[in-house]
Amino acid sequence: MDLKSGYPWWAVSNGLIQAFPPLQQDLRCDVLVVGGGVTGSLIADELSGHGHEVAVIEQRDIGWGSTAASTALLQYEIDTHLLDLARQYGTDAAELAYRACAEAIPALGEVARGLKNVDFQRMDSLYLASRHRDVPVLMAEGAARRQAGLDARWLQPDDLQQRFGVDAGGALLTRQAARVDPYCLTYGLLKRVRRRGGHVHDRTVLHSLEATSRGVTARTEAGATIRARHVVLAMGYANQRWINQRVARNRSSYAFITDPIDADVLGKLQRTMVWESARPYLYLRATGEGRLLVGGLDDAIDIPARRDRRVEGKAKQLMKQLQHWFPQLDPTPAFSWAGTFAETADGLPFFGPHPQWGPRVHLAMAYGGNGITYSMIGAGLLQARIERRRHPLQDLFGFGRVS
Repeated sequence: MDLKSGYPWWAVSNGLIQAFPPLQQDLRCDVLVVGGGVTGSLIADELSGHGHEVAVIEQRDIGWGSTAASTALLQYEIDTHLLDLARQYGTDAAELAYRACAEAIPALGEVARGLKNVDFQRMDSLYLASRHRDVPVLMAEGAARRQAGLDARWLQPDDLQQRFGVDAGGALLTRQAARVDPYCLTYGLLKRVRRRGGHVHDRTVLHSLEATSRGVTARTEAGATIRARHVVLAMGYANQRWINQRVARNRSSYAFITDPIDADVLGKLQRTMVWESARPYLYLRATGEGRLLVGGLDDAIDIPARRDRRVEGKAKQLMKQLQHWFPQLDPTPAFSWAGTFAETADGLPFFGPHPQWGPRVHLAMAYGGNGITYSMIGAGLLQARIERRRHPLQDLFGFGRVS
């Protein structure tokens, strides 16, 4: 599955960090994780850190799928507003999901501690009202978030202009956000898994699964057999091929990154990511070396060749939108790209067993705009399921919520 177009920055910047050997012989493990992107690496790290013998296989090079194209804005905000989620599932469930995302941000910081060159940094997040009619919606949303114990301060237009140089009807400001280099994070986590005695193999393609009440047998295209007590399918959008239920639709998102910008020009954008209430929305955040990463203009294109042809034009449109909000900036895109992402109807992910496979095959589908945050939550959720403990989000983030 072709998941990206153009020149994703993380792959350009970091290159192929390390090759892991393809699996050429049979093995046994407690948990087999299929997928070597950021989701699979977070799950493997969580499980191996709690004493499970883990094996990871990836059909490409590690981190070379959607992870390489991710823009890695770590936020507690779900694509579906808290108020809308509450109308669908009730206030308690909606607040639980939002608070879990907020708690995942510092948890990701702890996971990244000790890893080199992952550029994890806590940041502020500014959610702009793109149009005047969005102002009362965002003000009500901010009140609901504060009621749930979340950080969400309303900025009036004058304050917004003075602090950020932005002309808008208002914005929500939160201190509960962060950034990370997802590509380096993935490699760092899987190196740690190996140091704990786990197995990591790239260029290893899953061919088939056979699940029983006692375990799962996985076979690769090269003929190796892996026997595990549990299997976690963390193959991103390819996961949908392994179940007969359509739970998401694929879309494309576009991005570019600038050359380094002087700190005086960036100002508060050095530590503040920005996104807007329009859909599709523009978003931006700085990297540790002062580059500005700008993305958005999502569309329903799911044909790689058509997505490829749109990258340059979308980058120009993103630049115009950036200068609409921040006319003081005049950067030049250094690299631009597009990537596939999946979107669920309610903006929530899916973690856990699917009825089609039984209790020992778990799917990790961290779909939506905050997939890395979801993956951090999902790592703990799957650990609990594997250890036969109940997790408070297993129903809301499970397949039982859809028919």
